[in-house]
Amino acid sequence: MFLPAVIQAPIPDQGGAGVVEVPAYRGSTSVGREVVEKIAGAAARSVPGVAELGGDVARFMNSVLDKIGLDEVGDATRGVSARVEGTKVAITVVLVIAAGEVVSDVTVAVRTAVIEAVENYGLHVENVNVKVDDIRMTA
Repeated sequence: MFLPAVIQAPIPDQGGAGVVEVPAYRGSTSVGREVVEKIAGAAARSVPGVAELGGDVARFMNSVLDKIGLDEVGDATRGVSARVEGTKVAITVVLVIAAGEVVSDVTVAVRTAVIEAVENYGLHVENVNVKVDDIRMTA
């Protein structure tokens, strides 16, 4: 259950010395999709059992970028997409799971870590969909 922690202040009638204006009424704040994707990606990578993020194409492109010396391009948001509408977000994480891990345990842990990380920034996560795209076999 999500309860907003913000209590709406009265809108000032007019400016001037007699009216205390609330800074929230002097502009707006928005959080970009890429910011949410970076937060969610870092949280997902921190979960034991997650070998890598991204689908086949994203991982292939990353290996090409690695070979030409652009090894950090796109790494922060790879495998994560977000839809942001105000303070509500929906996130999809595509990952590679390590061999021997229980899929449901890893995906629940990813979902929990992503929700906690993003909501620590004052946003409300409506859902986190996790897609296991591949398995990394150990040698």
